[in-house]
Amino acid sequence: MAEESPSRLGRGLAALIGDDAAFALGDTGVQAPRGVREVPIEFLRPNPFQPRHVFREEELADLSNSIREQGILQPIVVRPVEGNPDAFEIVAGERRWRAAQKAQLHQVPILIKELTDAQSLEIAIIENVQRADLNAVEEAAGYDRLMQQFDYTQEKVSKLIGKSRSHVANTMRLLSLPASVRGLIEDGKLTAGHARPLIGMARAEEVAREIVAKGLSVRDAEALARKETTGTSEPRKGQSSARSEKDADTAALERNISEQLGLKVEINHSGEEGGEVRVTYKSLEQLDEICRRLAGRSGARIN
Repeated sequence: MAEESPSRLGRGLAALIGDDAAFALGDTGVQAPRGVREVPIEFLRPNPFQPRHVFREEELADLSNSIREQGILQPIVVRPVEGNPDAFEIVAGERRWRAAQKAQLHQVPILIKELTDAQSLEIAIIENVQRADLNAVEEAAGYDRLMQQFDYTQEKVSKLIGKSRSHVANTMRLLSLPASVRGLIEDGKLTAGHARPLIGMARAEEVAREIVAKGLSVRDAEALARKETTGTSEPRKGQSSARSEKDADTAALERNISEQLGLKVEINHSGEEGGEVRVTYKSLEQLDEICRRLAGRSGARIN
């Protein structure tokens, strides 16, 4: 396993923390950092804002072997700990730090940045999301912390991470699942696609365990969830045929409106007979948001 696979993390990250730190996180499209120094490995401490909580031992072992042979190729981004010149809090690179401990390194390369708590969380989320290192529950918890602790909106979070607002909203809905079901996602036994149909279900835990035990596909899990809630595994009348016959333009428009609203949108068009636009909401807050947009932006055009 290579230490880190170089990638283009995007100008958003470089703008947030500078080209030097962006390079340290694997962005080869920016200039190499100059302020790298080595410090004793015990000077570093974990980031309390780190959204990632699951570090798989087999992955750490592979990375440790790579570091033992090649060293740490990318510096660990840290910020100073106030009042202690020999302590640094890891902003990005905790996995490398943990693997370096396993490799019994005494010194590690670091890049020091002056960052606020909010920026530290932003960077940790961006790095992990763009590397696909977070499971869906960790990702949702990171978004929720940005919103609850630092007053972010879903729209601001979506711009920060470079994903649609609907992705942010759908990911955060996973936090409403029972802890046991969230645990199955964190353990890699259940995907977000398997879990979403279980949101709001009274017997979510039992159905989740049945999905895992039988190794069901996402489609089969959706059918099982429908059967649990409606008594039938068949989609609503007309739903399947309408979706299969939907042209590309209508499907694209559905996605466009859905991303802007952060809600599920379904368009059923019947040619000259007209059709319907169905917007699904899960809370009164979401309904209020729909009403506000309709009342305040009635003349707006969705492009």
